[in-house]
Amino acid sequence: MNNILCSILITLYITLTFTTISHSQDYTKFSLPEGAKARLGKGTVNEVKYSPDGTKLAVANSIGIWIYDAETGEELDLLSGHTSLISSVSFSPDGNTIASGSRDNTIRLWNANSGQHIRTLSGHTDKVYSVVFSRDGNTIASGGVDKTIRLWHANSGQHIRTLSGHTDMVFSVSFSPDGNTIASGGVVKTIRLWHANSGQHIRTLSGHTDMVFSFSFSPDGNTIASGGVVKTIRLWHANSGEHIRTLSGHTDMVFSFSFSPDGNTIASGSDDKTIRLWHANSGEHIRTLSGHTGSVRSFSFSPDGNTIANGSDDGTIRLWHANSGEHIRTLSGHTRGVSSVSFSRDGNTLASGSDDKTIRLWHVSTGEHIRMLSGHTGLGRLGLVESVSFSPDGNTIASGGDDHTIRLWHANTGELIRTLSGHTNRVRSVSFSREYNTLASGSDDKTIRLWHVSTGQHIRTLSGHTRSVETVSFSPDGNTIASGSADHTIRLWNANSGQHIRTLSGHTDWVRSVSFSPDGNTIASGSEDDTIRLWHASTGQHIRTLSGHTDWVRSVSFSPGGNTITSGSEDGTMLLWDLNSIQ
Repeated sequence: MNNILCSILITLYITLTFTTISHSQDYTKFSLPEGAKARLGKGTVNEVKYSPDGTKLAVANSIGIWIYDAETGEELDLLSGHTSLISSVSFSPDGNTIASGSRDNTIRLWNANSGQHIRTLSGHTDKVYSVVFSRDGNTIASGGVDKTIRLWHANSGQHIRTLSGHTDMVFSVSFSPDGNTIASGGVVKTIRLWHANSGQHIRTLSGHTDMVFSFSFSPDGNTIASGGVVKTIRLWHANSGEHIRTLSGHTDMVFSFSFSPDGNTIASGSDDKTIRLWHANSGEHIRTLSGHTGSVRSFSFSPDGNTIANGSDDGTIRLWHANSGEHIRTLSGHTRGVSSVSFSRDGNTLASGSDDKTIRLWHVSTGEHIRMLSGHTGLGRLGLVESVSFSPDGNTIASGGDDHTIRLWHANTGELIRTLSGHTNRVRSVSFSREYNTLASGSDDKTIRLWHVSTGQHIRTLSGHTRSVETVSFSPDGNTIASGSADHTIRLWNANSGQHIRTLSGHTDWVRSVSFSPDGNTIASGSEDDTIRLWHASTGQHIRTLSGHTDWVRSVSFSPGGNTITSGSEDGTMLLWDLNSIQ
């Protein structure tokens, strides 16, 4: 049942926003950083595992480990503490402990019942991509970018030994069912077998012509299934290393495997967006499970073998009946990264723009999805929505896209009003003046353009940034424009004359978003350095830095009352910050 995920190729721009079948909203309060009061969104799915008794699902993602009731889909807990994306998760055989491996170079152990952090295992010198318990639960094996496999005592966390021999990253590690053998695979196109007790290298299985992403032992330990870039699954005799057969059918890279608990079925997930089921003995293809719109990176059989749970690059988790292939349910939201968020004037509605080329409207109080606006178009990446903004009266939404255009929409009906053209590269940000007369747009062409909203006429162009303009915002009185850039700075401009006022420096990476407080006294900026910075608007002085996201902060916005900031991040979440509690 070992299902090992190659998380190095997971696209970080794919974000998961669940709208679950659960009626509970308590998950928005789980494991928040200091000063944040709610979370919208659940992060990028990297691996899904059932508990041994089949009652829980553990989902490893960009913000922590989500624990679900496997029957109802209800959120039970969020385990947080890692400082970077979580690549792998594993239950101990007795179901009492969860081990998680992260790109912060550590493994963490958690009490599966209480969610309490037990201890951290440190020693890897680079990202950990795979972690797994031995069948007796006494040993943990981990593999990662430092080219090694490390063995640990599960109870004490003590390092036992390091297995060396791989000449490149180790993507996956697995124990044989009897615990005597460890298998490891990685970039070097081979699988290595090791004596678990001595660490001695037994043999190398060769035959794959490209990277091996995933493999799994059969429940009886006699067979190993492996897959990778070459789109096929290979079956091997575990004892002799002899190649048995090759299973073909996937049309793209194979990322994940799992044997059913009875050993009769093999499930495989691929970049071709499907799960395929195979007879383990004959290699015959049974059926294909289709429905995902993104690569299938990870899945797991329930302990009784009746259900398959999987996570996909389309940002969803799907549950399937293993025998019939029938789809049970989907937990879903945006299908790609959230690039921008904006409050309506009354604070009741939130608009989100996404790499999935859509704008979605949500009820702030309930998180309920209202409607989706579509229209940005183009080939490949063109058409991605980079920015979204409400007009001050709440009746109009402006969106800027990868197709070099700005689009204006009726907020109530979703109808397209007009398209503004003139930028020579993607439009990163749009902002209305308070009087609703002027729209400002920032672009990869390094400029800010001002437009008459009623006619769409171009007014003037502001130049000075040395790299792309990622974000732009008007002050409440309409007299000042703030712009943030890939040059790590925020620039303030006189909105009437276009004159440059001052430059705010301090961020150590691209500035992705800027926003004025409703009283115009404070500017908030979000950056690829994972932080939000607050500034005095009149002097440009830095006030404080808000930390808590584990990846780029792509959007920041003040609530109408000015007491709350919402921040959207590449870590797959939106955090709400109470400014009164952090000042």
